[in-house]
Order: sequence, then C-alpha cells, then structure tokens
Amino acid sequence: MDAAYSRQSITQFMENSWTDNATLVGLDQVVKAIADGTRLVHEQVQSAALTDVLGETGDINVQGEFVQKLDAFGSDIFVDLLGKSGRVAAVVSEEIEDPVVPGYGENQTFIVHTDPVDGSSNIDVAISIGSIFGIWARTTDDEVSHDILLRPGREQVAAVYSIYGSSTVLIIATRGSVNGFTLDTQQSDFFLTHPNIRMPNKCEYYSINEGNFKKLDDPMQAVVTNLREKYSLRYVGSLVADFHRNLLKGGIFLYPGDNKNPNGKLRLMYEANPLGFIAEQAGGAAFSADLPILDIQPLDPHQRTPLIIGNADEVMTVVDTIKPS
Repeated sequence: MDAAYSRQSITQFMENSWTDNATLVGLDQVVKAIADGTRLVHEQVQSAALTDVLGETGDINVQGEFVQKLDAFGSDIFVDLLGKSGRVAAVVSEEIEDPVVPGYGENQTFIVHTDPVDGSSNIDVAISIGSIFGIWARTTDDEVSHDILLRPGREQVAAVYSIYGSSTVLIIATRGSVNGFTLDTQQSDFFLTHPNIRMPNKCEYYSINEGNFKKLDDPMQAVVTNLREKYSLRYVGSLVADFHRNLLKGGIFLYPGDNKNPNGKLRLMYEANPLGFIAEQAGGAAFSADLPILDIQPLDPHQRTPLIIGNADEVMTVVDTIKPS
C-alpha cells in the first residue's frame, strides 16, 4: 500500500475526501453509525458460539424466512445507531416489514436500506458473512412515503458493505470512488487498506449455486456451461463474501431466476442496488435479466430480483446470451 494511505483512519479519509462535496454533507455521520455497528456485530461474530447468537430466534421475517439470532441483533443495532446519527430520516431493514422513521428534522437528509446481516445462516459454520447498506438522499421535506423510499438504485449517493471474515473490512462507494477499510481491533477503528478499488479487467471466477442448474431455463444453462469451461467456480453461499472476492480478484456472480423462483431470491433495495452501485463505481456491471439493476423502478421495499454482477464484459456476455431473440 502507498505510504500516503498509511494509517489513514476512516474519519480522516472522510474529512479529507468529502468536505467539499455538497451532496455528501452529513454522510460521514451515517457512515460512522455503520462503522460503529459493524464493530459491534464483529464482536458478536467473533464470540458467536460463546454468547448464544447461533441459531434461530423462532420468529419469521417479512420474507417468510426464519430469523437468525444474529439477524435480529444486527437489525436492532444498525437501526438504533442510524437513528441516533441525527442524519437519517428512514431505515428499511430486511428484518422489519415497515420502515423505521427516526424523524423529519432538517438535518435528517438520508434514507438507508439495509440487509443488516447477509448470509447469517453461515455463522453456525464460521463462514464469512456481511452487512449491506444503500444510501439515498432525502429529496423532499414531506413525510416518508413509498414514493420517497422506492427510488432506483442509480439515485444512491453512497453504498456500503462490511464483511466479517479473517478480518473485518468496510467497503464504501460514492460516485467515482470505492475504498476499503480494515478494522484494527486493538485501536477499535477502521483504517484505509484498499484505496481506489477497481474491479480487475480479467475475470477469474464465476459464482453460482450449481445445485440449482436443472431449475434454470435453457439460455441460462448454456451460460453456466460456458462459464464452467472458462473459469474456476467459487461459491460461498454468502452474497457479500462472493461479491467481495470477485470485486478484488475479478469474477462474476449470478443468482438468476429459475422455475421455482422466477423473480430470483435476492432483494433489490438492500442487496442488489447497493452492490450494483459499488460494482459500477469500480468499473463493473450489474443486471437483472435484461435491465441494469440500478435502472429498475422498485415497487416494494422488499422486492426480489435476479442478479448478474461483476466483471463488466462477462456480465454483458451473459445478458446478450439470455436476451430473447
């Protein structure tokens, strides 16, 4: 790493990089809340088997899925800290059916959609998991409505994800910039370790659940067959972990619709949109089946979508292959 980035904390980075950008005023407080929450989730992940956060709560979320204990913990933490930041007017969480609205003050200028703990079922077997955040500017002083909450991903001002693995890393994207910060557990702070991230031009890996191959339609089966011949398969089953590897090493991730789930299983607003924004800012691409993810007009906060994301050339090859003739 360049010496110029040595030991630059996340706070120093935001002060140095965002001060003169009017569209990002107050974003530092939102990111600080996310970073603080990430540290708390990190602590729970590191001691999961010792602190009774493995397994399910017994509840079912709005998706019809069993809620993991870590899901509930993460959602409570991030919703609370984002509300206390004083900069967030509404938070939409995967684990909560309706948006949480901290208030409408003049400084509450952001709306956040979050998957607070992505891949949480993997915590029981010590596989990397993550947290995902899409951040939109509040565009009106009106009370939060579906119209205000449901805006295309291209209108995001920033997107963030954290990954809890061999180290805990926070990736932050604003327009034209993607940077990564690693948690120093001794100082309890994040420091810049991955400046100016660009997705490699060369695709090394493909990531898809091969167990669903027979459920795919013929064009998508042809895509997967072609990918097998060109690249190595890497699939963790944790969206953040698979995307993070492909972002740094070069690859493509696919979770298409199939005959069981024609609309896919991933959520548009707090999974596909934030990661799609990060991918595009890093030189990659993200599509559903035929549309750029960031151009989809959302209809529901918990809407699902197919997702093809990663190396731009390979994504476009897939899109061209599955496009109806």
